[in-house]
Amino acid sequence: MTSDFAIETHELRKVFGDNVAVKGLTLQVKRGEVFGFLGPNGAGKTTSIKMMLSLIAPTAGSANLLGSPLSDRMARARMGFLPEHFRFHDWLSADEFLTLHGQLYGMPAGRLKERISELLDLVGLTPFRGKQLRTYSKGMLQRIGLTQALINEPELVFLDEPTSGLDPVGRRLVRDIIHRLRERGTCVFLNSHLLSEIEITCDRVAFIKHGEVIRVIELKTLENVHASVTIRAGRLTPEAINGLGQWGQDIRADGDHLTLAVADETALPDITRYLVAQGVDVYAITPERISLEEIFIQTVGTDGSL
Repeated sequence: MTSDFAIETHELRKVFGDNVAVKGLTLQVKRGEVFGFLGPNGAGKTTSIKMMLSLIAPTAGSANLLGSPLSDRMARARMGFLPEHFRFHDWLSADEFLTLHGQLYGMPAGRLKERISELLDLVGLTPFRGKQLRTYSKGMLQRIGLTQALINEPELVFLDEPTSGLDPVGRRLVRDIIHRLRERGTCVFLNSHLLSEIEITCDRVAFIKHGEVIRVIELKTLENVHASVTIRAGRLTPEAINGLGQWGQDIRADGDHLTLAVADETALPDITRYLVAQGVDVYAITPERISLEEIFIQTVGTDGSL
């Protein structure tokens, strides 16, 4: 029976000497979703990815990827990986490099040739396919790294800082590629320090600290969650302002401007009706959505950075 999850880990742990790199990773990632992996530096993100890919052995715990245990080489053949710090064979051309990786996956020669052309065209490197990788810029190397992660048309792909070294155009390209992968049912496990990219791209995110998942959220729920509301109004009275406490907190008045923290946007119509009934002239109500960065700080604190 096929599992609904691309990744399932239970108390996955890694200890290096006296250092506990990953305390106990328990996680479930659905097939076909784009999943963000967030945490401060030293939280164990890269070590967790390496354990899931069998690049290092866990000290304890268990995991299944694509419904199979970590030891299953056939399951690993259906995965792709772009590491954060890669050192490719820089004496090879892009064609030779991708051919090598495709052959390692055992891809048929005809399909491999087609796939290389598709991917080089996708990332805009077709004009440079015959050039040695040592002549590539950092951004070009990042793009060729992405193509090798996708050469085998994986069902699950791990991308560790995929937009590192890319300009805004390159970051937009990576987002578009991730959206295409989602459309074809590929699960993308994404580690990035660019929270704006995570917020735009992912379906869910997990926050990790000290080697443990401390929170998982669906990003679509942020659409209705607001950090605060700014109200511009006339004829405000102290009584009207105090009455807003039933919908929010941390109310601040400055002339004809009010701000208050609210739980979600469903309160806004009631707030408007209340103020009008109190004889207040309401000129504008502007909700400000809470950002992923604010949630990150709330969740993991300020004692670490991405």
